Amino acid sequence: MTVIFRIAVPSPLRQLFDYLPPIGLATAQVEQLRAGVRVRVPFGRRELIGVLFEVVAQSDMAAPQLKAALEILDDEPVLPPELLTLLTWSGDYYHHPLGECLLQALPTALRKGESLTASEQRWRLTVAGLALPEGALRRARQQSHALSVLLRESSLNAAGLTQFDIKREHVRALQERGLVESYSASAAAIAPVPKPNIEAALSPSAEQREAIRSIAGSLGTFNCFLLDGVTGSGKTEVYLQLLAEVIARGEQALVLIPEIGLSPQTCARFERRLAMPVAVLHSGLNDSERLAAWRSARNGQAGVILGTRSAVFTGFRKLGLIIVDEEHDSSYKQQDGFRYSARDVAIKRAADSGVPIVLGSATPSLESLHNALSGRYRHLRLTERAAAAALPQVEIVDIRHAPMRDGLAPAVLGEIEATLRRGEQVLVFLNRRGFAPTLLCHDCGWIAQCPRCDARLTVHLGERRLICHHCTYIEPLTSRCPQCKSSQLESRGPGTERLEQALTALFPAFPVIRIDRDTTQRKHAMRDKVAEIRQGQPSILVGTQMLAKGHHFPEVTLVVMVDLDGGLFSADLRGPERMGQVLTQVAGRAGRAQKVGRVLLQTHYPQHPLIEGLVRDDYQSFAVRLLAERQIAGAPPFAYFALMRADAKTLHDAESLLADLRATLNTEAVTCFGPLPAPMARRAGMFRAQLLLSAAQRVPLHRALDQMVRVAERHPAGRRSKWSIDVDPVDFS
Repeated sequence: MTVIFRIAVPSPLRQLFDYLPPIGLATAQVEQLRAGVRVRVPFGRRELIGVLFEVVAQSDMAAPQLKAALEILDDEPVLPPELLTLLTWSGDYYHHPLGECLLQALPTALRKGESLTASEQRWRLTVAGLALPEGALRRARQQSHALSVLLRESSLNAAGLTQFDIKREHVRALQERGLVESYSASAAAIAPVPKPNIEAALSPSAEQREAIRSIAGSLGTFNCFLLDGVTGSGKTEVYLQLLAEVIARGEQALVLIPEIGLSPQTCARFERRLAMPVAVLHSGLNDSERLAAWRSARNGQAGVILGTRSAVFTGFRKLGLIIVDEEHDSSYKQQDGFRYSARDVAIKRAADSGVPIVLGSATPSLESLHNALSGRYRHLRLTERAAAAALPQVEIVDIRHAPMRDGLAPAVLGEIEATLRRGEQVLVFLNRRGFAPTLLCHDCGWIAQCPRCDARLTVHLGERRLICHHCTYIEPLTSRCPQCKSSQLESRGPGTERLEQALTALFPAFPVIRIDRDTTQRKHAMRDKVAEIRQGQPSILVGTQMLAKGHHFPEVTLVVMVDLDGGLFSADLRGPERMGQVLTQVAGRAGRAQKVGRVLLQTHYPQHPLIEGLVRDDYQSFAVRLLAERQIAGAPPFAYFALMRADAKTLHDAESLLADLRATLNTEAVTCFGPLPAPMARRAGMFRAQLLLSAAQRVPLHRALDQMVRVAERHPAGRRSKWSIDVDPVDFS
């Protein structure tokens, strides 16, 4: 009987590929194969690793045309049936090639062919190390720290060394002293080491108790809960008590967070409370660390997996609960390649697995809020801050006619000084990194533009560079205008680097701590800066949106929002929603302990309806008004959107491909807008156009997309253009 392997290969082609079994593979071995194992195959002139999707008896290709697979890499599936089902659904829903979806769910080491069950290097104390008294090697502080951790944890792998900030050179020094030894062990054979509960559970408020009771009562069945709690209301405490319940049932939990920068503090708090290891998964880990964490989830060693969006595809031995913290955050949507929403995939996974999912936020997305208000999700509200802390007072600072100093009004500078003198902390928020967004020649009007994008270059003064934040183009910071040779160049507009410099000069007695992507690239940089802030010394925190997400800074009593006006006139459908979320989240950093917080909003438009509405009402009232506007406009969540994008060397090529695709639509159930140039018509040297498809129901929209994909794959212009589909887009730029 003919045996055909149908394999998903990481390729832009939307199909499975047929192969013969590897030469010499016994019939008994073929019969034992299951979908989800990795297979090395010839693909053109290359060798690729794919995933076996199914074994069939016939192929559409003639037998002489079929190539034999080269090697079966696994004895058991790396992707179990439930993950294969989820990824197949994801590929269909987001109209992305299945092979790329399947391989993206695996750690890079497994994509490169590393063994699934390979042993890992671990370190433990020798007899001599175990015999040392507590506090030994105090003069060698780092080695003493490593000894203490190893005594507590019994053994550590590479991921464990990273988690506890132990450098390998210190471990090697201990090995040379005969105090530590390394050994190899199967990841599956290592039992989890119970951890003591260092931090006791807090006494929940009535609202927290009701939320915990409702969600815990749903364990073992699918339910979607929206935990809608004001900033500082104790959502994390609800998570922790639920996680303890899940672990007590012998199950595991997946906790998704939007930013890598949140993982150190969240992991540390989880570790202090839970008697099970917490594994961390995000793109900041190296290949071996990521594989170790992935294995610990798969083998059941980790009771909790804490990760960013790609962690939604992690395998579990027994999944019992999913939590999506800050569910509104746009970071959960992948913006290139496989454009999936981790939040929405997580809901699908919870439904397939029959487990509850909790979507937590102080500023729920309009989609989630609509689902909660309409009864599709169970709506749990936390309306009061923990420990009776008061919500911050929000005040508008009219900066019209004000003599600004590096983007800050005199009244604001006075409030910053008064706050510092009281021994408290100030957070200055500006969602724009770099020194200045524009370099301008005062004599001739020349502006530094990116040669590859329709965007201005941002001044990074410390690096003496001009950088495009859209395509990463870099050139040296010039001292003379390239057009008229004048030396009268001006940096216009504030960025976080400029604010840091200005505030350091204005308040030299107080530290200024800047947190943005530029200052947190080094490993552990974010953790170190957060630790410095939490020492509680009077200081000024300057940062972008990274500071607005889930951080708890008890000594921050004043928040200054430098530039709100950019969000008032956004052409983006989601502009007002994002503005409300950012304002509420950033304001929520103030007054989270016993001290009352204040928020100062600098604006040229103090009477703008959006600003007045946000200051006058709470976020829920603001969001309900936006929902009413969306319903009138026929926009999500009252309709379903998809973007068909095309990038080409000329705008004509991009638009002509999309025009031909639009011409193939033959249904009145789908409305199509365009083709039009994208809001940024040129990026990274390519011209960009897009079609916006809208439908009242999902089914006709996806049928239309299926039809357009079939045409695009055969269209001659498809070879000159790079096209993609974005279902449920969150970014229209």
